[in-house]
Amino acid sequence: MSARLYSGMCVAAVVSLLAAREALAHPHSFISLKTDIISEAGQITALKMRWKMDEITSADLLYDAGDAAPGSPVWEKLAAEVMANVIGQHYFTEFWHNGQKVKFAATPLAYGLAREGHQAVLTFTLPLAHPQKASGARYTFATFDPTYYVSMSYDAPGDVTLNDELRERCKVAVKTPQPDAAVQDFALSLDKSDAPPEDMDLGKQFAQEVTLQCQ
Repeated sequence: MSARLYSGMCVAAVVSLLAAREALAHPHSFISLKTDIISEAGQITALKMRWKMDEITSADLLYDAGDAAPGSPVWEKLAAEVMANVIGQHYFTEFWHNGQKVKFAATPLAYGLAREGHQAVLTFTLPLAHPQKASGARYTFATFDPTYYVSMSYDAPGDVTLNDELRERCKVAVKTPQPDAAVQDFALSLDKSDAPPEDMDLGKQFAQEVTLQCQ
C-alpha cells in the first residue's frame, strides 16, 4: 500500500500501545470488503465497493475528521486523499477474463468516506474501462494489498452481490486460498517495517478470488 494511505490510515498515537501486536507478523491492518457487481444492458460496467477499516486503522482518519458533519468539506478532503492513493495502486484490484486483465477507468464514478461507529468506511464505484459482455462469460477478480501489510477480505460469501439484471443469469462464488505452510511462516516473520520481495506477490497468495459465471 502507498505511504500516504498507510500514514493516513494507521495511527501514530497508538503505535506504542500496539507495538507488541504489530511486531508479530503481516498483516498489520484489516479491511472488510463488500462488492456489488453492476451491469447495464447485458454488460458488466462497474464494481461498487465498500471498504470498512478496522478500528485501529480508522483511528487517525476519524481523529482528523473530528466532529465534522457527514459530507462536509473535511470529509470530502479526507476522502479525496485516500481515494487518490487507492487509484494510484490500481484500486488494489485485478479483474480477469479469459486470461486477460480487464482495465479499469482512470477515475471512479463516485466515492465517499464516512464514520460507522469507531470505524471508517470508504465507498466508491469502480467502472471498467470498457463494458464487458455478461452472457456466457466467466470473470474473476480479487482485491488485495500486494505486500500483505493490509489484509483485505470478504467476511462472508454474501458480501459479493449482483444487481437485479445479473442475478437472473449469473452466479458468484468466493474462494478463500490456503497458502502453504512456508508462505504462512514467511508472512508471520515480517514485522511492520519489512516488505516481501515484489515478485513474490505475497498478498495475492492470501487474496480471495471472486468468480462470476454467467449463462
